[in-house]
Amino acid sequence: MSKKAAAASLLKLIVPAGKATPSPPIGPALGQRGVKSMDFCKQFNDRTKELILETPTPVAIAIKPDRTFTFAIKSPPTSWLLKKAAGIAKGASQPGKQVAGSVSLKHIYAIAQIKSEDPAMSHIDMHKICKSIISTAKSAGIKVVY
Repeated sequence: MSKKAAAASLLKLIVPAGKATPSPPIGPALGQRGVKSMDFCKQFNDRTKELILETPTPVAIAIKPDRTFTFAIKSPPTSWLLKKAAGIAKGASQPGKQVAGSVSLKHIYAIAQIKSEDPAMSHIDMHKICKSIISTAKSAGIKVVY
C-alpha cells in the first residue's frame, strides 16, 4: 500500500492589519505547524499596508505538508465595522434595552459593499447582506436610523 498524502492544515486567525508580529498568537500557532512566523508576518504586513493600521483582519492560512503556506485575507468583522461607523468602542451591555449608538442606512450599505468583496459573500444578494448587517447591529445594541 502506498502512503496517503498528508492533508494541508487550515489555520484561521484575526490579525491587526500592518501589525503582524511573531509574538502570540501568531508565532506559537505557526510554530506548532513548523512554519516560520517571520515569513508570514512580512508577507501579511506587505499585503495589508493599504488598510487602516490595526484593523482586525481575518486571515485563513493553508499550511502544506512541506511547510510552505498560502493565505487569504478577508474583510474585517461586521461588528467592528459597525462600531467604527457608530463611533463607539463597544456595544450595549443589554441589547434591546440599551442603545450604544446609531448608524444610518448609508453606513449599512457601505459596510455591505465591503463585505460583498469577500469571495464567500460574492454570490449573496446585496439586500440579504444588508439585512444580515442590520441584525448584527441590533444584537450589538446599535440603532439603525432609516
